[in-house]
Amino acid sequence: MNFSLQLDYQKLPIEKSYFGETWLLNMSLKMRKNRGEKPPEPCMLTECMAVISGAWAPNVIWCLRAGPRRFSELRADIPPISAKVLSTRLSELEDKGVLLRHVRRTSPPSTEYELTPLGAELLPALDAIVQVGHRLKSRRLTTGRPSVSA
Repeated sequence: MNFSLQLDYQKLPIEKSYFGETWLLNMSLKMRKNRGEKPPEPCMLTECMAVISGAWAPNVIWCLRAGPRRFSELRADIPPISAKVLSTRLSELEDKGVLLRHVRRTSPPSTEYELTPLGAELLPALDAIVQVGHRLKSRRLTTGRPSVSA
């Protein structure tokens, strides 16, 4: 006779056999309190990550760190990105207040993009992410293990 108890995320299943019957038992684990500081409401980490989490968004911000760039220059800076994705990402970043779009009245007309002061505030965070990335890559190369393993 087999039956199992309802499982939830706080319990671990353990199989026991008695007289040829297998029983699925649950052992409760004590739920530990999170002693870390709770994020302010609404979560500012989520707000910030929403800006830089789009595909290629960090790369676009990174490429604009040295100054204004035209669309074609950004395409050359980020070779794998398609024109459609770059256009979408630039529009999203403009809507979020991270960059400014300037249409130059030249012949032919050109459009330049540059970081706003808010966009420039993201650069130290991206620098920190890059530094961690270098350490993870170095660790992976020296240990031969994937960089995310413990």
